[in-house]
Amino acid sequence: MYKIYFQHLNKKIPLTKVEEELIKSHLAFKKLRKKQYLLQEGDECKYTAFVEKGVLRSYSVDGNGGEHIVQFAIEGWFISDLYSLFSGEPAIYNIDAIEDAELVLISKSANDALLQQCPKYQTLMLEIITNAYIALQRRLNAIPHLTVEERYQKFIQQYPAIAKRVPQHMIASYLGITPETLSRVRRRITNGK
Repeated sequence: MYKIYFQHLNKKIPLTKVEEELIKSHLAFKKLRKKQYLLQEGDECKYTAFVEKGVLRSYSVDGNGGEHIVQFAIEGWFISDLYSLFSGEPAIYNIDAIEDAELVLISKSANDALLQQCPKYQTLMLEIITNAYIALQRRLNAIPHLTVEERYQKFIQQYPAIAKRVPQHMIASYLGITPETLSRVRRRITNGK
């Protein structure tokens, strides 16, 4: 329990045993079964989750029932509805498990306490949030500037572990295309090689 979480943190900034114990005292552990929700749209998001095992996705559902995936999270990644977490407003995303999952949860109040009590934790969170913002900015920039084929190839190159574990229709949703379009793209790429 918490093994991957602390490996992840210690890669960024080495923690002392005392700092690890302080952080651990603010964490909770949760298991999700495949298709089980961590968060449903409309509920208040109370945690940021770190994935120890499994795959999760964050998505919204449009008026026609279409899913729009905004994030996948595998081992070593964080996932949350940050707007809801920090504002207290209802969540705009659903988060559920694509595979059985084991999660490390940290509440907003625990996060706030650690930011005050542990300077290294503050540095870690700043780095994590900065990296997430950069990834989001790159993704938003790719949408109008890359072809569908280029976006798919970039996804496969950047996230090979996700591509192997997530159904194709979910990759299509993440890319903002239909599963049929993704099938045509994959066929063109395969035939072009």
